[in-house]
Amino acid sequence: MTLGGWQRGLMGLLAVVVVVGCDGLPGRPSPDERPILPSQVKAFGELYGQNCAGCHGADGRLGPAQPLNDPLYLALIDDASLRQIIAVGIPDTSMPGFAKKGGGFLTDEQVDVLIREMRWRWGRPEQFKDIALPAYQDPGGDAPRGREAYGVFCASCHGPEGLGTSKGGSVVDRAYLGLVSDQALRTAVIAGRPDLGMPDYRGNVPGRPMSSQEVSDVVAWLAAGRGP
Repeated sequence: MTLGGWQRGLMGLLAVVVVVGCDGLPGRPSPDERPILPSQVKAFGELYGQNCAGCHGADGRLGPAQPLNDPLYLALIDDASLRQIIAVGIPDTSMPGFAKKGGGFLTDEQVDVLIREMRWRWGRPEQFKDIALPAYQDPGGDAPRGREAYGVFCASCHGPEGLGTSKGGSVVDRAYLGLVSDQALRTAVIAGRPDLGMPDYRGNVPGRPMSSQEVSDVVAWLAAGRGP
C-alpha cells in the first residue's frame, strides 16, 4: 500500500515535531546552558588563569617566572617572539608550548587573544617611543668582558662572585642556570623584576644604563657558569 500525499505530509510534520521537541525534553539543557568547548573560550581572564598564571602570577606579577604585567618587557618583545614562546614554548627549559602545534590545547585565535589583551591591559608603549631599548635577541657576548660589566652593574646586589647577598639571590647556581635559557637571562638583565624590586638595565647605576653589548657580555659570563 502506498501513502497518499496527505499521509506523507503528516508523517513529515510529525518528524519535525519530534526533532524540535527533543530540545524541550525535561533535563535537556538549552543551547545557552550547554558547556563551552575549551577551544571556544575567548575570555582573557579564563585563558590566562588556566595557562599562564601558575608561573607568571595571577595578575601577571609575583610568579616564579618573568612578569608579563610589565610595560618594559612588553615594549621589548615583539608579537612574533611572544607568539612563538606561548605557542611552542622554550626548548630545554620549564616553559612548555600551549598551542596545539606545541603539544598544548590553545588555538591560534586563543594565543592571539592572550597577546592582544596583555598589551592592551599591561602595555604602555608611549613610555618607550623615544627610548632606544637594548635588542631583545642578540647573537652573543664576551664572557671576560661580561665579568667586568657584572662587577659594575650587578655585584652590588648579587655579590662580587654572583653568590648572592641580602639584596639578591645567587645568579651562578648551576641548578638555576640549568633551568633558564640565555634569552631568559638577557630578558631578566634588561627588564629586571619590578615586582621583586630588581631594577631594569637603567637602574643599576644611576644615570648609566647598560648598553646592549654590556647586556650581551653579562649574559655570556652567566651562561658560562653552567659548565659542561
